[in-house]
Amino acid sequence: MSVSSQLLILLTLPFLGTALGSACVFFLNDNFNGRLQKSLLGFASGVMSAASVWSLIIPAIEQSQSMGRLAFMPAAIGIILGMAFLFLLDKAIPHLHINSMEAEGPKSNLKKVTMLVLAVTIHNFPEGMAVGAVAAAFLQGQEQAISFAAALSLALGIAIQNFPEGAIISLPLKSSGGGKGKSFLYGALSGAVEPAAALLTIALFRLLLPAMPILLSFAAGAMLFVVVEELIPEASEGKHSNAGTAGFGAGFVLMMILDVALG
Repeated sequence: MSVSSQLLILLTLPFLGTALGSACVFFLNDNFNGRLQKSLLGFASGVMSAASVWSLIIPAIEQSQSMGRLAFMPAAIGIILGMAFLFLLDKAIPHLHINSMEAEGPKSNLKKVTMLVLAVTIHNFPEGMAVGAVAAAFLQGQEQAISFAAALSLALGIAIQNFPEGAIISLPLKSSGGGKGKSFLYGALSGAVEPAAALLTIALFRLLLPAMPILLSFAAGAMLFVVVEELIPEASEGKHSNAGTAGFGAGFVLMMILDVALG
């Protein structure tokens, strides 16, 4: 398989997961019930947490072994910067989380549907960065640290958890009167930011090559911010919180298996 084909697979898998999930509007009539939605949110948070550790933070620390006991330093800096970056995005962009009545970010006159899509877009941005970071490391000939299989495991894990996310955003849009086609389009477009963010990360990689461990952990920090700020609260609040916890465990274990088995 050519390098260009490998890159195409890495970039399109996460988006494909979101688009396929959004296509549920053509087959399902109602929103997910509360228990299932909690399970899926927990599952997504488990996948992202495991991906942050196995696919990003551990490789970042391994690539800093020449620093001896300070090998943790680039990863720690990257995580802090990544979380700070998502914090700024969260404050700068008006958005509305699913099942929330109050929008976050600056006041705006945007429609509810638009702010729902923006919330998912903010969520998907760090996932795209994560795929771009591991893809760039592989493309730059650093296979001793990150192989194509390891990059593929991350892209596949994110694609799997993007499937229910696509459905979670598109089904409520249809229920609010958006129509099947429009709801699918909005849901799919919310995932388009992932290949865009991945390409941007790859483009910047040559400039950031000396700081690759920081770049990897930056993506991990951004993903962890989304998990703590958005996914876990939505999965644990109200009824069926145990379903969210079970979903987290399932997602975490699945991502761990993918990373070890494929990496």
